[in-house]
Amino acid sequence: MASLFPTASALSATFGQASPYRTQASKRTSALARTELFPSWSVAEDAKQKTAQLSDAAVAEYTKLSQEAQAKTGKIELYSGKYYATCTFGGLMACGLTHWAVTPLDLVKCRRQVDSKLYSGNLQGWRTIIASDGFRGIYTGGSPTFFGYSIQGAAKYGFYEYFKKFYSDLAGPEAAYKNKTAIYLAGSASAEFIADIGLCPLEAVKVRMQTTLPPFATGTLDGINKIVKAEGVAGLYKGLYPLWARQIPYTMMKFASFETIVEMIYARLGGQKSDYTKGQQTGIAFTGGYLAGILCAIVSHPADVMVSKLNATRKPGEGGGAAISRIYKDIGFGGLWNGLPVRIVMIGTLTGLQWMIYDSFKIFMGLPSTGGAAPPAEAKA
Repeated sequence: MASLFPTASALSATFGQASPYRTQASKRTSALARTELFPSWSVAEDAKQKTAQLSDAAVAEYTKLSQEAQAKTGKIELYSGKYYATCTFGGLMACGLTHWAVTPLDLVKCRRQVDSKLYSGNLQGWRTIIASDGFRGIYTGGSPTFFGYSIQGAAKYGFYEYFKKFYSDLAGPEAAYKNKTAIYLAGSASAEFIADIGLCPLEAVKVRMQTTLPPFATGTLDGINKIVKAEGVAGLYKGLYPLWARQIPYTMMKFASFETIVEMIYARLGGQKSDYTKGQQTGIAFTGGYLAGILCAIVSHPADVMVSKLNATRKPGEGGGAAISRIYKDIGFGGLWNGLPVRIVMIGTLTGLQWMIYDSFKIFMGLPSTGGAAPPAEAKA
């Protein structure tokens, strides 16, 4: 009787090549052996090589431009007039653009400080502003921000370098090193006192543009003219005392904590600052600046809220003390902290970028980066 199942020989003849019990060694053809025909195999290596080439080219171009700039300006002696002018220009570059860039955050923050119920959050605030005023609306107050903080940054960084040297010389090398934090605090406070006189008129225009709906002015000059026409020149400076109360503690924390944090980072990493590349030094500057910015935001936030309230709601002829008392009675202690999380992000980013830009420019011009006082030289026997 014939079997209902195929014989083993029939199965082998039919399915032998597919049998799981038989493997046939694969042979690489000459084409398969040529990896250059398959670029995807080496795409990661190619990307690494191209990145390295671009990086080397960027470093070479940066070095060339830096050398050309230093050749044109000549050697910059530390603590000379040319040194302070370079630091002043570096501060201008660091502050104007960075403050302008975060105008959308600042706009929502200021409006929420004045009316905490206006927006439920940043995204909802931006959507509302864009829906009513277009994309340009989120940069309301951008022009006085740019001009005001360019002036303030130039004066703040330039005078900080001057006062730091001035107070160090008064104290003497050993005392200055032992009391370096006090030197940082005194130098930054003195610099910010001067810088805020230049900032105050433009800050007044910025805050009013951002906290009135619709904005009371179309731009910087329009805002200045309207304030002067209605209140006189004094109207541009009615927020000066609260501005000092906000900015001086902020700047003292910004400079003293930055110098200390950067010094701690280098001590932790080991070696001297000169042992690190320019890119590494600017990266450390950003890290130190961001951490310092968090502390700055917390210290200065109550005064920042009060500045926004004063510029938006202070009545004509009302004294500063009376206005502050009235506002505090309305908002209470908790109201002084409205918008703090947003401001921490904004100020942390701002401060990190500002120190990175400032130190990058100093390095570009052949100057040492900022960060901690060097120990006094030991007297030779």
